[in-house]
Amino acid sequence: MHSEPLPIVGSLKINPSTFADDRGVFKEAFRASRYVEAGVTETFVQDNVSLSKRLTLRGLHSDPRMAKLVQVLHGSAYDVLVDLRRGSPTFLRWHGVRLSAKEHTQLYIPAGCLHGFLALEDDTILSYKQSAEYDPASEFGVAWNDPDLGIDWPLDGARPLLSAKDAINPTLHDLGYL
Repeated sequence: MHSEPLPIVGSLKINPSTFADDRGVFKEAFRASRYVEAGVTETFVQDNVSLSKRLTLRGLHSDPRMAKLVQVLHGSAYDVLVDLRRGSPTFLRWHGVRLSAKEHTQLYIPAGCLHGFLALEDDTILSYKQSAEYDPASEFGVAWNDPDLGIDWPLDGARPLLSAKDAINPTLHDLGYL
């Protein structure tokens, strides 16, 4: 396994160990001891999987208690995290990473960050581990196109497919972050 820090404090891009031969590929998707060595010390308590059409945008979502470990199992996605941790040197900065099933790349998102992704292919399957169980009372959303964030989603002029809930997410200004 190889990990590298990303521009958002505490976030990591992780390439798990993969082994390929003429039969296909084997990937060690998670081994707690290796992730602890890389600095990921949370205990993950819930796994989620989503299946998305091309141009589906899910997010931006946050639960301040929850860290995530994200990977694409099929297809590809543009995955974004935004630092909402007041006092962090990267507060209100965002970073995007292209994740694909072919590259096996994972993204570690520390607690206190927003998370969202854009499916770049039909039938994109995203899997993520969470360090806290889902609690609707703790979760909130921020507009994917918040002008104060200026996230450069690779939409090439297309409109994303949004859930009804995500279509009405407030801005950071509306939530009092600015």
